[in-house]
Amino acid sequence: MNKNDRMTPMERLTGFLTGGEMDRLLTMPLICSMSGKCAGMTHREKRSTAENEAKCQISAYERFGNDLLIVEYGLHGVGKALGSVMNDPEDSVPAVIDHVLKSIDDFDNLDWSRASLANDPSFQQHLDCAKILIEKMGSEVPTGVLVSGPFTAAASIYPTEKLLKATVRNPEFVAKLMRKCTDVLMEVHNEFIKAGAMILLCEPIATGSIISDKVFLNFVLPYLQEITDNVHNHGGMVCLHICGDTKKVLPLMVKAGADMISIDNRVELEFGKSIIEKTVPLIGNVDPVDSMILGTPKDVENAVKKCIQIGHDAQHGYILSTGCDLNGAVPLENLDAFMAAARKYGKLPIDSNL
Repeated sequence: MNKNDRMTPMERLTGFLTGGEMDRLLTMPLICSMSGKCAGMTHREKRSTAENEAKCQISAYERFGNDLLIVEYGLHGVGKALGSVMNDPEDSVPAVIDHVLKSIDDFDNLDWSRASLANDPSFQQHLDCAKILIEKMGSEVPTGVLVSGPFTAAASIYPTEKLLKATVRNPEFVAKLMRKCTDVLMEVHNEFIKAGAMILLCEPIATGSIISDKVFLNFVLPYLQEITDNVHNHGGMVCLHICGDTKKVLPLMVKAGADMISIDNRVELEFGKSIIEKTVPLIGNVDPVDSMILGTPKDVENAVKKCIQIGHDAQHGYILSTGCDLNGAVPLENLDAFMAAARKYGKLPIDSNL
């Protein structure tokens, strides 16, 4: 436990969920893809073994005392398992460079069994990482797993531009693809829930910056609802995050049934609060670039303070976080400042004269 805290993250989370005691606001900056930096590893080194990934998360926690460890199954896990080709950058997140499905006509040739735990080494590795973290740190700090939503998984199999066009030209195909992606992801979720991890469901391709609310309603929401129902039926908890400007789809995100909703910094926290706070806890949303990468520690402190001023009295609770995952360009001193500001301004009860 961090020397500046009175409670462990697990104690704090329990208080949050039960209405019990908390020493400060829950604070969960998205220390995922950049966590190697905390242990002196490149991203490639971090992602090479379950042990390395776990070591990086533990190193970050030991330095910052953040309230969540994150396993990176990732946004392209399903596509990679099925055969989409990824690049292998030294110090950034791998991206799809060649999609396994290039034509709708080849859909029936996909071997979906390749994404199962028995057949996917990457899935096995990330699950092993989760088990290591929960075994070593589970009594003190919770673990979550970053997993794509089904629409983003579909875009890791079939090129995004073609997928978006198909929502108009061939909706039956999109429905078939979404059905299979949802089934695969539920199997993935079930294994991580069984291990004791929270599901951090990310749907960046379903952002309002890319798709309309109509497309979201028809091709995203029903599958998100099914996924959240499955998580709950297996005794798990799920947080939904969608990147970019989600103002027009935020009311639909609420209908997905997630336990918490995280918003990008592209959405004003006041607006997100007005839509979300009546239903579930709100998470967000310090700017991961302008504040966390380009800003000074004082800029970070001010950004954290502003978020706490706005979010702290949300009806169903507020969790301080960054607007999106942090990359390796973030100075570690800015994360120090983030957590120091959370402890300074987020100490409960909140001082209304911040």
